Amino acid sequence: MSITINVRAFIAPDDPEACMRFYEGHSKLLEIHFGIAKITSGNIDWLQHRNTIVVIVEDETGTKTYGGARVQVADGVLPLPIETAIGKYDPNIYSYVRKGSAEICGMWNSKEVAGMGIGSLILCRVCVALMPQLPVDKVHVLCAPITTRMGKRVGAVIDKSLGNEGTFFYPKDDFIATAMVIDDIHGLPNADQSEQELIHILRENPMQHRQEKGPKGIFDVNYQLEVPNLHQVRSL
Repeated sequence: MSITINVRAFIAPDDPEACMRFYEGHSKLLEIHFGIAKITSGNIDWLQHRNTIVVIVEDETGTKTYGGARVQVADGVLPLPIETAIGKYDPNIYSYVRKGSAEICGMWNSKEVAGMGIGSLILCRVCVALMPQLPVDKVHVLCAPITTRMGKRVGAVIDKSLGNEGTFFYPKDDFIATAMVIDDIHGLPNADQSEQELIHILRENPMQHRQEKGPKGIFDVNYQLEVPNLHQVRSL
């Protein structure tokens, strides 16, 4: 499959049309493929939340969405999805989410690009690469079993202080979720060396064109990761 994609980051309310494409694609994927109609990272409150950064994967025209993810900064206004998801199981999460915290959430990719590495490679890497632009120093991630490996590759470790050694039954009783955290978003000491290097490249030059190699071959990526209006983002 020969494809060129755009990967760009923006504050959620600054592009309502792109946000709706993101929301509809994510919701459809959850419902059709996983039988999940409601999930905390899938609610609609973030659409008007200026402390939510959206990372969207689009075609070259910017009208077709292949996937995306969000980075939500803790601000005491909109709870992080991890707070809502596991608060009833472990109330310690409420005091644990503090100033300087954020969460990577809502990650998905469409069936059309399944297996290319859009989610497992590009989105994980990009979300971590964005962190130095934000007023945060700690990042939470709530992972499904298949994404725990992805989190470890970019520097997240299982947060054993929460739940049952870091695990919860979520979003349904037959699904296991794992709480992970990146405590050092700048040094990323627990990330694979190859990922450290690629993340550093994106941080040094957030606006660039690169050829990326995924499981199904090479594809072109236009990165647009310099977040407009970033001075408006505030933490707790």
